[in-house]
This record gives sequence, C-alpha cells and structure tokens, in this order.
Amino acid sequence: MNSDERVYVIGEDILDPYGGAFKVTQGLSTAFPERTITTPVSEAGIIGIATGMALRGLRPVIEIMFGDFLTLGADQVINHLTKFRYMYNDRVCVPLVIRTPMGGRRGYGPTHSQTLEKIFIGSPGLRVLAPSTLIDPGELLIKAILMDDDPVLFIENKIMYSRMVQNKDEWNDFKITSIVRESKSITKEEKKTDLELLTDDYAPAIHLTIRDAPAPSVTIATYGHMADLCRMAVLELAYEHEIFVDIVVFTQLSPFWINPILDSVNLTNKLLVVEEGTKTLGWGAEIIARITEIMGPELRSAARLAAKDLPIPASIPLEEMVLPGVDDIIRSIKKMV
Repeated sequence: MNSDERVYVIGEDILDPYGGAFKVTQGLSTAFPERTITTPVSEAGIIGIATGMALRGLRPVIEIMFGDFLTLGADQVINHLTKFRYMYNDRVCVPLVIRTPMGGRRGYGPTHSQTLEKIFIGSPGLRVLAPSTLIDPGELLIKAILMDDDPVLFIENKIMYSRMVQNKDEWNDFKITSIVRESKSITKEEKKTDLELLTDDYAPAIHLTIRDAPAPSVTIATYGHMADLCRMAVLELAYEHEIFVDIVVFTQLSPFWINPILDSVNLTNKLLVVEEGTKTLGWGAEIIARITEIMGPELRSAARLAAKDLPIPASIPLEEMVLPGVDDIIRSIKKMV
C-alpha cells in the first residue's frame, strides 16, 4: 500500500483497533485511512465492488473473514470477475486478490473450519495460491497484488497464522529445491487466442527430499499447512521404519501444472496425495488422474488422504478424527510399501 496508491483493502471488520478476525489488517486503517474500507456483511457485495474498482485501474485486496463465507460470493467470482477478460476480448483486466483463511484444527465447528478451495479450482481465469511455511507468504502476496493482472484467490490456512516462516537452512534434514515454470513472454495477440498462458515464476512448487538418503519409494504431493504434517511424517518414516519419501509442495493449485511432480513419481512409481479438504472429487484426485493419464501402468500405486466426507465437528477430539494427521500419513505410506 505504501508503494502503490492503487492498492485498496476492503472487507468486514478490518478497521483498527480490531484489524480483522485474524488481525492481518491491523494497523492498515490507521496508516491508510482512505484506502482501508470496511463494509456491511455481504461477501457478494464486497467482491462486486472490488471487481468494479479493478476494472477502473485499482488493485483491490479483499479479505473474506472465513473461507466458508466465500460461497456467498461465488457468483461474482465464477460468473463475473474471472470472465471479463475473455468476454471483452482482452481489452480489460481484473487485477484483484481475494485473501481468505481456510481449514480447521481450531475448534470452530462445521461452518467456520472447512477447506473449500476445490470449489474454485479449475475455474477459468482464476489463479488459486496456497502458501506454506517453505516460502515467504508476504512476498508471495505482494507479487500477487502488484504483478498479477488477473484475479487471485489467496488461501491462508488458519493454523499457519501462528507459525513462523521457516528459513530453508532450518530444514536441516531435507534438501529443498524450488520448481518454477519458465516464464514466457506473451504478446497481446497471443493472449487473444490463449488467455490461459500465465506466468508462474512467482508461485513455485517446492521439492523436499531427505539429505543423503537412499532413493525414495513414495512421492507425496501436498500444499499449505499439510506440508508441515507431511514433513513430520516423512522424518518418522525414515528414522523409525527406514522408508524414504519425497514431498512436492504445490503453491499454485490452479491453473494446474503437473510437471513439478513428474520426475519424482517417475522414480518412485508410487504417489500419495495429501490435502485437508474432503476426499471426494478433490485436488488430489485431479493429480492422480493427470499422473495416470501420463504414466499409465507405470504408476504402480496411488492413494488419496484427505478429510472424511463429513461436517467438521466443534469438538477437538472429533475434529482430529475427521481431518488427516501425521499418523494417517504414516499409515498410508506404510500400506503403500
């Protein structure tokens, strides 16, 4: 906001001293009172107003208080802001970012704990990002706001608000490699015929493999907070069971790019996908489908680990039974090998 006067923040209860339900906007209304806009409780209205602002050259950042409430603005996202560039022959763009917390493990109950980004994955014209502790989420957000000329849904897992970003040197057990799609210069004429060509160099996938370990026998694909749980499970599998596993952590969920995981799965021929959303018709199912199309019978084993297809209880012990955890990851890997 300090570097670009086109950036506005808009959402419910974001003014000081409250500063938003998770305090992400705290201090902004004091520093930028004219560009921090609190709103009535209407997610559709918030997203619609921000869409108009973006069409007129501003770069609004929307805060949806809980990701569950994004369903109330789904019409604006799916039928409007993601379609205008296509509908108007690339003469307009909608550079806005929707920030929203997703996920459980806080005891907030069925309507405040869901992981719903799969509803929006695959919607043409929308980029869906999910930071992890392996990258700087602030840097990722800045690039989404200032560099991306198309709409971005920015998923922030609630548990990660209390976690520190981890310097790569702190992951001593792992060798870490960033995987990015090579940038391609796209002319306006090319965009008219292929508007899905997006530059993905600011949203890397991260490949983790245990240092100096034997060849891995399974590949895990995951994103967001589940990357931390996968890391804990993989270390226990290595030290307690001598089972070695690669992890590929995706940052960009949509548009989907399968390449970051291909080298690892070609090596292991076994794939476990881990996500916090419900299992049926999820992000992980799409990954397995894509890999199966490419590898065919060379993929010897594949499995999905996700939340049970149930509403998330408010009771913490019951919530833990519904959501996937470290022990579930370990059991799934042991079953595969």
